[in-house]
Amino acid sequence: MASATVRSTCPHDCPDACGLLLEVEGGRVLSVRGDPDHFYSKGTLCPKVKDYDRTVHAPGRVLTPLFRDGPKGSGRFRRASWDEAVARIAERFRAVAAEHGAEAILPYSYAGNMGLLQRNAGHAFFHRLGASRLDRTICSSSVDAGWKMVMGPAPGSEPDDVLRSDLVLVWSANLIATSIHFATRAREARRRGARVVVIDTWKTPTAALADDLVLVRPGSDGALALSMMHVLERDGLVDRAFVAANVQGWEELAREVLPRWTPARGAEVTGLAAGRIEELARAYGRARAPFLRLGYGASRYGNGAGTVRLIACLPAAVGAWARPGGGMLASAGTVPAVDLAPLTREDLQPGKTRLVNMNQLGHALTELQGPRVHALYVYGSNPAAVAPDQNAVLRGLAREELFTAVHERFLTDTARWADVVLPAPTSVECHDLFRSYGQFGLQRTRPAVAPLGEAKSNWETFRLLARAMGFGEELFRLGDEQVVDLLLAKPTAWTEGIDRAALEEGRAVRMKVPRGGWPTPSGKIQVLNPAARPTLPDWQPTHEEGGALPLRLQTAPAVDTLNSSFGEREELVRRQGTPALQLSPSDAAARGLADGEEVLAWNGLGEVRFRLEVTGQVPAGVAVAAGVPWPSASPGGRNVNALTSQRLTDAGGGSTFYDNRIDVRRVTASR
Repeated sequence: MASATVRSTCPHDCPDACGLLLEVEGGRVLSVRGDPDHFYSKGTLCPKVKDYDRTVHAPGRVLTPLFRDGPKGSGRFRRASWDEAVARIAERFRAVAAEHGAEAILPYSYAGNMGLLQRNAGHAFFHRLGASRLDRTICSSSVDAGWKMVMGPAPGSEPDDVLRSDLVLVWSANLIATSIHFATRAREARRRGARVVVIDTWKTPTAALADDLVLVRPGSDGALALSMMHVLERDGLVDRAFVAANVQGWEELAREVLPRWTPARGAEVTGLAAGRIEELARAYGRARAPFLRLGYGASRYGNGAGTVRLIACLPAAVGAWARPGGGMLASAGTVPAVDLAPLTREDLQPGKTRLVNMNQLGHALTELQGPRVHALYVYGSNPAAVAPDQNAVLRGLAREELFTAVHERFLTDTARWADVVLPAPTSVECHDLFRSYGQFGLQRTRPAVAPLGEAKSNWETFRLLARAMGFGEELFRLGDEQVVDLLLAKPTAWTEGIDRAALEEGRAVRMKVPRGGWPTPSGKIQVLNPAARPTLPDWQPTHEEGGALPLRLQTAPAVDTLNSSFGEREELVRRQGTPALQLSPSDAAARGLADGEEVLAWNGLGEVRFRLEVTGQVPAGVAVAAGVPWPSASPGGRNVNALTSQRLTDAGGGSTFYDNRIDVRRVTASR
């Protein structure tokens, strides 16, 4: 049988949404390579996805429904049929709703598959059921909140604009781990003569791209932005004509806030020398076309949305938006380019139901009342590994009276706590529609191979559950392919006039990004926002600004894995090695610790074992733990999220993974 080449998309939670070419034969994916015709990724793949066939055909795939056959968390299951599994879930949902109310049922999902269909497949079902709603804010919500305070739902700059820039600020973005194709563009911009400056809290691998590295104290990025704006105003580097025509509230900011943010004050907060701040501000103000690429790290503190709000004021101050090659990109996914309402069907809700923040799952499963959560359905996520305050999450999952169903490809740490496990396909086994939050493309995918074993897509599974629950809406009678057709049936301003023939062929197509004007109530960039609190942006301390423990924990992205994805790939886990904690030489010496030894990081939430890496890449007072390995594969059965709290950001309900303090000791020592 001859092999065939099938186009697809990387489904993972990454801004690049790379194009894939799958070589398929006899129901197997033989190999995966980059699609050279993809307008953004241009044939290049990261090490995680270039061997994606190993994930598709990994030996640990769950291929049949499973029922728990031992104590909770034991990972002991027996085989079941789909009919039995669907009937059991429906029966428990009905019983819980009858005894406690439907809000005692909680869905938990996120971006295990970024496809618009499979990621959002459960919304209509749970809306119709009247279950508690999940506030899905673990990643980008504080970025979106801060951005929209200033820019409204405006799209950011095109990634390729950076190629025409003469000054590139890569701010709180470890591109080598999280966006390799923008890293390629930053390299090319530098080759063409641009100066590249990386701003971060430690020397990440992305620093190798830069002409200059600026290291700030964790959570102080907004103070740096304010002091830069002070210098811009003081030194006459504000683009007055642009501000007058396009910006609301700069004069008020310059009069009421900026005088307090001298470089000397900025130095106190950021740890930078005042002269360093002045130099950076002048370089930004004098650049012909400054481009700012903002990552998500700076948003993951108690002041995260406010930080993004402050940084988003910088391009407005210098008129970067009016300069070819200038501007800012934080997220390309700020506005839905595809109308998801026909899929998510919020109108099916029987009334107002409570909203549970996904960052507070531990609280929801152990303390939330009125009603208590008695049933949990997980898909597209692995909360036992990725949710903050891991010990609270695990205590909740261990409740004997909590019924948990998990739809998964592998027996993850979350699946091991389930009462019912349903087999899920990989992205190459189902229909979907993908867009990106790092570029402005759209790509339709179809199955390259049939679902392995008895795996069923998220959408097909919710169709079966809807039938078992007696839901008669027409939507639940549509197949996966029909729902993708439904999503594309009504063009938006982004999809009107795109190359539909290419889209139907499975090619990535550029959407038509709406440009011109500012989509805010005032019609201007809102430095002053009457609806925000405070109305003028200012720096606020983080949750842990004055914390008792000495080390600020940075839960960094890993190069070889992605959150808890790829835990099934032994070669990637082996390449990443034993979970490591990086400390500066001075912090290690102060504790009598040596490179390579086993240490225990601790705070009031828990303890985690790491292999110590002593490195000059990390400043004193900072501890870096990269990656989110499966707890079951980690020493002591816990990963770094046993040290992260359930506290939220100042706006957007976002996670505060970077706003935690720890201390470290040798494993054999007593506290």
